[in-house]
Amino acid sequence: MNSNFWKGKKVLITGHTGFKGSWLSLWLQHLDSELIGFSNTVPTNPSLFEESKNEKHMTSVTGDIRNYNDLKGIVSEFKPEIIFHLAAQSLVHHSYENPLETYSTNVMGTTNLLEAVRETKIPKIVINVTSDKCYKNIESSKGNIESDELGGYDPYSNSKACAELIIDSYRNSFFNISEFSKHGIAISSVRAGNVIGGGDWGENRLVPDIFRGIINNNEIKIRNPMSIRPWQHVLDPLNGYMILAEKLWNNGSKFSEAWNFGPTNDDPKTVSWIFDKISQYWETEIKFSIDNEKFDHESNTLILNSKKAKSRLGWKSKIKIELGIKLLVDWYKQYQQKKDMRETCLEQIKMFEKLR
Repeated sequence: MNSNFWKGKKVLITGHTGFKGSWLSLWLQHLDSELIGFSNTVPTNPSLFEESKNEKHMTSVTGDIRNYNDLKGIVSEFKPEIIFHLAAQSLVHHSYENPLETYSTNVMGTTNLLEAVRETKIPKIVINVTSDKCYKNIESSKGNIESDELGGYDPYSNSKACAELIIDSYRNSFFNISEFSKHGIAISSVRAGNVIGGGDWGENRLVPDIFRGIINNNEIKIRNPMSIRPWQHVLDPLNGYMILAEKLWNNGSKFSEAWNFGPTNDDPKTVSWIFDKISQYWETEIKFSIDNEKFDHESNTLILNSKKAKSRLGWKSKIKIELGIKLLVDWYKQYQQKKDMRETCLEQIKMFEKLR
């Protein structure tokens, strides 16, 4: 990533109050981008967005991506050069409880954004963040590649597959690379793994559940301890998104497509392995039990293949999973000690920038 590229760039982030959106906002603030966020709510309490004081360092607008007129108005008024679309209903379990909200947010929200781009013709780059769960998962140890069949068992995963199809349709119909010289707008989608990092307080997610249990001294229930996931520290895929944006800026017609940003082949680990490492680095006994209640369908194995991003973008995963766990534990320890969490986040970002 070229840090100088981002200075002064006008960037819109939808879903900037969420976990990944907050980290991306912090990073772009650190790089002196001109930043605006669009989100309907602060999704958790506690909240990384609030703990990192993001609102003081960017323009933060409250709005719903399901409202086309509001979204188009923000694009028209702010005139962003780059858009990162992260706003979503991002929880699998909640998608079973409220599939209508999930589809309307993830499918129509994406459509509204792309339509606003089509109508205004303002941004040069749009990066749509979907999910590794957009694939029809056959639980292969080789990992999904970008051309694999889309699907998704549950409403959340399926809504992300639907969003991918919509992105592809808009790219073909309105932003075709064969006519790039006429429209000049590059559209990509990005798929990351099970992202971990400090400040994640989402419901029914392994890492937040573990740290809530530690901080509140409650027994932690673990389900599906042998399930394998593509765990990766949040800064790795965000770095990939920004590298992709730089490539699209310089040669949009060459890179306007879907991209995987997953961990190295050695990093997909079981749920129980993650728990054991967190216990090791926290350096105290953590109470846990196996939750044998019946849960919604979950895949046993999810692995992403990121060879394309490595070979064509020059991206690589820089944080090995053990370092990721160390950073994770350090963040929550400092949170427990009531440290300045904005400074903690910025220190981790600066550390990442020095990695090779």
